[in-house]
Amino acid sequence: MLYMNFGIDDPGQKRFNEKGTEEDLDASAFIRQTNAAMGKFHPDVMMIAEESTAWPLVTYPPENGGLGFHFKWDMGWMNDTLHYMQTDFPWRPGNHRLLTFSTMYQFNENFILPLSHDEVVNGKCSLITRMPGDYWRQFAGMRALAFYQMTHAGGKLNFMGNEIAQFIEWRYYEGIQYFLAEQYETHRHQQQFVRDLNRFYNEHPALWQRAFESEGFEWIDADNADQSVVTFIRRGEDPKDDLVILINFDVNAREDFRMGVPEWGVYEELFNSDDERFGGSGVVNTGKLKCQDKPWNGREQSIVVRVPPLAGMVLKKTGTLRRPAKKAAAKKEAAKPAAKKAPARKPAAKKTSTVKGTSAKKPATKKGSSAE
Repeated sequence: MLYMNFGIDDPGQKRFNEKGTEEDLDASAFIRQTNAAMGKFHPDVMMIAEESTAWPLVTYPPENGGLGFHFKWDMGWMNDTLHYMQTDFPWRPGNHRLLTFSTMYQFNENFILPLSHDEVVNGKCSLITRMPGDYWRQFAGMRALAFYQMTHAGGKLNFMGNEIAQFIEWRYYEGIQYFLAEQYETHRHQQQFVRDLNRFYNEHPALWQRAFESEGFEWIDADNADQSVVTFIRRGEDPKDDLVILINFDVNAREDFRMGVPEWGVYEELFNSDDERFGGSGVVNTGKLKCQDKPWNGREQSIVVRVPPLAGMVLKKTGTLRRPAKKAAAKKEAAKPAAKKAPARKPAAKKTSTVKGTSAKKPATKKGSSAE
């Protein structure tokens, strides 16, 4: 609709606007007027664009040259993420960039992260059937995917059926297979996980207050491709609400994993998708996680955690901790070498007198002779 020649490959059939470009100026003006009218007469209605081209300013106000939509689907995030999740575990390090690329543009528009519509219909398979591995890994992959979507910046959109991990595609001509959650524990665990994840999302402003602002997101480590782990910070309007997120997309759990944290203090785990009540293996962090005075990931302090397999966890600073005094001065003194005793000075060589008129230079080699 936005382009005059969308789907036209024959150059002879192409049309151009008065500016000599291919944008349909009448269509874009109509969209602006429609969105402006909806905002005026129905301010409670959200206007969302399913737009996959590079048309700029889709979610900017019409008075600023935008189209006036409230949100836009992030089709790039959806395609990259699902491509990554379909990748078998040994090959995920090579596709790590698919996880992190969306953060390069995530605040250019008011993006929504869709796991719905064309991606779960028309022969593309349901989400769980795209996950590699046995049943346990498939359900763990579903939890990791939902966790990643919820902790990523932007809005969220899911089709019915994702919350119970049904194996068939979404079909308009039949109902959702809710009997799966009644008859099978694995599907019931998935439903419980999504319920608790939604509740956790609503209860923690850092996940939604700045979902469309660059101040709401900060990487800790985006480059740990070898272990398929990403860590980042989600920030709210109150610094006390800030959350630290770790997601492990590999099937191996990791003990004594060191990660940098934004502030010195005591941290606690608030949520873990590997919890046994969700069907996970129970690799969780209990008790207090105290900062250590060891720089890591570009941070001045770090903590050591247990990393669950194919799962994500949320940490939060919940207490203060006295920082050990810096012993830099003492270390410098200890590092200084002891002053060495000055060696006895060699007596100056006596000045030899030369006979006046003789030269002190080395005698010139005679012409024709060679130095051996």
